[in-house]
Amino acid sequence: MKIGIEGQRLFRKKKHGMDMVALELIRNLQLIDTENEYFIFVKPDEDNTVLKETPNFKIIQLDGGSYPMWEQIELPKAAKKYGCEILHCTSNTAPIFSDIPLVTILHDIIYMESSYYKILTGSATPYQKFGNAYRKLIVPWVVKKSDKIVTVSHFEKNRIAEFFGMREDQCLTAIYNGVSEHFKPITNKEELQRVKEKYNLPDNYFFFLGNTDPKKNTKGTLKAFSDVLKQTGSNHKLVMLDYDKTELNKLLVEINDAGLINNIVLTGYVINTDLPAIYSQCDVFLYPSLRESFGIPMLEAMACGVPVITSNTSSMPEVAKEAAHIINPYNTDEITQGLIKILNDDVYRKLLCDKGLERSMKFSWNNMAKDYLKLYELIFAEHSKK
Repeated sequence: MKIGIEGQRLFRKKKHGMDMVALELIRNLQLIDTENEYFIFVKPDEDNTVLKETPNFKIIQLDGGSYPMWEQIELPKAAKKYGCEILHCTSNTAPIFSDIPLVTILHDIIYMESSYYKILTGSATPYQKFGNAYRKLIVPWVVKKSDKIVTVSHFEKNRIAEFFGMREDQCLTAIYNGVSEHFKPITNKEELQRVKEKYNLPDNYFFFLGNTDPKKNTKGTLKAFSDVLKQTGSNHKLVMLDYDKTELNKLLVEINDAGLINNIVLTGYVINTDLPAIYSQCDVFLYPSLRESFGIPMLEAMACGVPVITSNTSSMPEVAKEAAHIINPYNTDEITQGLIKILNDDVYRKLLCDKGLERSMKFSWNNMAKDYLKLYELIFAEHSKK
């Protein structure tokens, strides 16, 4: 088989969730498949050593302007040029005028849901608004065009089937994401100190991977953290990653606690290999999102031996099971009381840590890659009969 994989954003320095899924898929396919021929289509950028070519994996760098122009014009043209018999698009959208058998990862359809679309477009950045509008336009066509739609949880599979009126066995399947092997409890004192100094981490902190996407519930998390400090007098800080300080101050004004900025540490962008040491030194990892299709950071924190607070909505209970403290993300008091309980109850804290480690072991990028390889073989066989 000749398989093309879309990885448009894999060479950008600041990678996000979908980029990491595509990256781990390719790396693990390289480990398990030395027979089929792969063409990885990427857009030129500065982090161009993140993937290495192997005898049957060729990296093709394609220029081509904006995301839609690259995807709709350059990608199908290149896939045809290299004789791809399957094209796998990894980030929710795909070319709609290609005749190559298509596999599309539809991570979620949040941008299609009216109940969330208003939230997503309310305080989103212009870039996020454009991305949501593009997906809202393209995805219905992609669903019809794809030989197989893959999503990342059974919750999201059911949502997609319901939204588009699909039979679940029609062309839709769920394949879980994994956890990278470098996510584990870090005990090396030199490594912990290196990361602590690099990102100016405090001695006692909660860790929150919030961003400007409204679904991350940053405002609710800040309110809950503020209440913890008021109710307990704790000296804990809240560590957040690459967040705009101006936007953060706006949220603090909205929760009537502008002074909370003194208890927040903004690290800037953190490279993926430094994350385990940040997880390992935090007291609680906060993941109280309003809506997620999977939730890789939860599993990363669990794999590092850290107690997790997450939501009772969408896919999060499916992924976390009983290995996290589950709350209603719309009720900030539940987040507050969850933090206080974990801080004050050592037995409960250890139970969450132990269950989290056990739960995280059930998710593997290698298993994910094996499932995709089986899918490629199935689609290739079906088209060979035609």
